[in-house]
Amino acid sequence: MPLLALDACWAQAGDTSPTHVIGASVFKGEEFVGLNDATKHFHATCCSACRVSTSRASVRCSVKRSRYRRPQKSIDLDLQVDRSSSKTNVADRSSSTVENAPSVDVSSNSSANSTTSISSRGTVLQACTVTSGLMVALGAIIREASHVAFMEGLPVIDCTKEISFGFETWHLELLTGLVILISSCRYLLLRTWPDFAESSEAANQQVLTSLEPVDYLVVSFLPGISEELLFRGTLLPLTGNNWNSVLLVAVLFGILHLGSGRKSSFAIWATFVGLMYGSATMISSSIVVPMLSHSLNNLVGGMIWRYSKSESPQ
Repeated sequence: MPLLALDACWAQAGDTSPTHVIGASVFKGEEFVGLNDATKHFHATCCSACRVSTSRASVRCSVKRSRYRRPQKSIDLDLQVDRSSSKTNVADRSSSTVENAPSVDVSSNSSANSTTSISSRGTVLQACTVTSGLMVALGAIIREASHVAFMEGLPVIDCTKEISFGFETWHLELLTGLVILISSCRYLLLRTWPDFAESSEAANQQVLTSLEPVDYLVVSFLPGISEELLFRGTLLPLTGNNWNSVLLVAVLFGILHLGSGRKSSFAIWATFVGLMYGSATMISSSIVVPMLSHSLNNLVGGMIWRYSKSESPQ
């Protein structure tokens, strides 16, 4: 490795063309004179560049020294230090990012997902009105069609004759007993059957939470009247108007009450209620008794739920 590159120039007094040495070559002005003896001591290929001004007034010379290489061990040590410091900086930045990141409440998210969706007041009233209207229309059409078919001599049971809209005084006793029985059974099941209590709570929260007190009359009587007209006033007489048809219609009534947060326990309860309403229909031969009983039971259950929510601590 060369230690020093020779690069010099000089001028004698009165000499207009300075003599300069570049490597092992000697020039006078721009004319090549010969080889310098410095080639014995220095390598000509390792000399630095020399800037020679051709102006006669001034001569600028520069001598550059070559730099020594750093030992390989010190370079490796510096690289290791740089890598460790970079890793430390990255770790510091990542830790500060984690510390400054907003915390996520997992429990609140899981509870929010498990909470039953609550419908608005207008949505509940609209759905109740539309659904009840469709069931009333379907029940009325089937009843009238069965009457026309029976009058034409077709082997079809006349629903209007089997189950009428008549109401007698003694029906009040049957109605009162039915309301007390069903309301009492619901209260006991809410206290003793957790799965039924959970299903009932989910259904009540979804439907009743956003309603005003006066709205409870709408969501109690409209479903009570329309469902009984369709199931006990139409399907019951069409399937034979006997105790077997009471059970069949009750099972269908219970199955249709699944969904919207209501589990199989609620379907079992609805089947039991359907059996009670079907029995009252068979005993009275009137659709009015199950209609009023169903509506009053809905109203009692809804008001008790609202009262319990208002009294519970927030």
